[in-house]
Amino acid sequence: MFPLLIAILSGLGFILAYHTYGRWLGRRIFNLASGNVTPANRLEDGHDYVPTRRSVVFGHHFTSIAGTGPIVGPAIGVLWGWLPALIWVVFGSIFIGAVHDFGSLLVSLRNDGQTIGDVAGRLLNRRVRLLFMIVLFIGLTIVLAIFGLVIASVFRMFPAAIFPCLVQIPLAVLIGVWLQRRGAALLLPSLLTLLLMIVSVVYGDVGILGIFNDALAALPMITWVLILLAYAYIASVLPVWMLLQPRDYINALQLIGSLGLIVVGLVVAGLAGGAPVGEEASRPPLEIIAPIFQWDPEGAPLIIPFLFITIACGAISGFHCLVSSGTTSKQLASEDDARFVGYGSMLTEGFLAVLVILACTAGLGLGIAGSDGSTLTGEAAWTERYGSWEMANGLGAKVGAFVDGAANFLGALGIPAGIAVALMGVFVASFAGTTLDTACRLQRYVVQELASTPGTMFRPIRIFRNPHAAAALSVVLAAGLAAVPASGDWSWASMGSGGLILWPLFGATNQLLAGLAFLVIASWLWRRRKPVWFLALPLLIMLVIPMWAMIDQIFIGTGRDSAWLGDERWLLAGIGVATILLEGWMCIEALLLMPRIRGVLEGTDVKSDIS
Repeated sequence: MFPLLIAILSGLGFILAYHTYGRWLGRRIFNLASGNVTPANRLEDGHDYVPTRRSVVFGHHFTSIAGTGPIVGPAIGVLWGWLPALIWVVFGSIFIGAVHDFGSLLVSLRNDGQTIGDVAGRLLNRRVRLLFMIVLFIGLTIVLAIFGLVIASVFRMFPAAIFPCLVQIPLAVLIGVWLQRRGAALLLPSLLTLLLMIVSVVYGDVGILGIFNDALAALPMITWVLILLAYAYIASVLPVWMLLQPRDYINALQLIGSLGLIVVGLVVAGLAGGAPVGEEASRPPLEIIAPIFQWDPEGAPLIIPFLFITIACGAISGFHCLVSSGTTSKQLASEDDARFVGYGSMLTEGFLAVLVILACTAGLGLGIAGSDGSTLTGEAAWTERYGSWEMANGLGAKVGAFVDGAANFLGALGIPAGIAVALMGVFVASFAGTTLDTACRLQRYVVQELASTPGTMFRPIRIFRNPHAAAALSVVLAAGLAAVPASGDWSWASMGSGGLILWPLFGATNQLLAGLAFLVIASWLWRRRKPVWFLALPLLIMLVIPMWAMIDQIFIGTGRDSAWLGDERWLLAGIGVATILLEGWMCIEALLLMPRIRGVLEGTDVKSDIS
């Protein structure tokens, strides 16, 4: 019952926060007004700027920001104890993550839907804009490389997820064209799509489809990465209504449906126990099997600062400011929708992270297969997966702990284990896929904006103002980064671990980006003499904690890995040091400017800039 109580109280807390703190931000701080014309309406071009109903935008935004971050992060963060992980997820989402997302979206709405980096130049100076854009470029290159590898890894671990994920693409195009040309209501295509996706999961690994899935799962990692990045290129240059919006909407239906199943399964498991196990076929009770708090788990880094950057997207993610300001702000038909999409999506992601924590700390205890083939329940199941940092630190261990724990919740409903695992595999892969194609579109925007910087008149630079050239550069660089092998052996079979070498920097770089986004939001409010006190602590946390973690990872390592700077670790150190220097420079520039810009509005040539 206790895990069920945690889920209920967390859910109620998020709902309360949305209707109190979120409403206060919308009304008193950001002054949302339905009469303000959004960039999607004023600059509509049928390609990037497309006014869209808020349910579709919510689907795009939620699935794009969630990715595997709120799954992978909390799944390993619980190693320090379920209580600190839960506290950071709940309060971090409400007071830091959702504020960051909402603020980034609003600032972009008031600046022609420009990315947060471009807005930084308008609010501060051109030099800050350039610095921020370079940081965004580095961060998105890492995201593209990593998520291509993550999806490939998930497909190799859960082959049954391949066909259901692939079939989403033609379904999305059909629905996108249908809605665009006929302007039809969403109810019928929503129901049909959800039904088809359920059928694809149930029967998508049967007979010849199972052979198809196994054959694709056997492809080398780098082959999958290239296929996925090629798809991301196509998705990034097509009009948003044709693939990006409908695919994200389909995923949102499927993922929210899966979340609903997890919640119902959690309720049943909490009240009646899990699926029967053992010779006596008894239903094991649902209880938390993880420690409340572990200051120093075996082989793990220090809880501070690493708990915060490990959980990352479950509480706050700098990547969200790119989605908010890069694609979402170009699709909102009404400014009133900003709180629902910006603040509400992050709270939904926070609730997902809570469910991940419960799946890994309670769901696992309902029964998993041990290394010797036996069925383990209770604390024995926890020890099997979380006996040490090394046991929990791999991508497979993180994803596997959630998939097994969540599948046990579904098992309590009587859903067969094979279908439950396949459904959760599709759940993870679909989240990662939406992040990949959105990230590629965002990187295209960043490259185009960099190429449009005054003074970049040299023709090889100007060519990247073209969307196809910008998208091609984005995927080529990401593919090159992902191809770096950990072993130094540049064979086709061994390539495909470069992005995973950079995984230790992902959380820190991601959250440092959130700190810089807070800096831009604070500057926007500061110029308008709006309150900024509520941003002071989040800004400080998001600049200090990630920087601390990054410095430790690059220069200290606290004995966790004696080869931090050996072999391909030059990649880790080089990108990390460059990021630290760029972000430090930007912070200094902003601090020097702050005293001079209080109450002084930026250029009056921005039509959407409303004071």
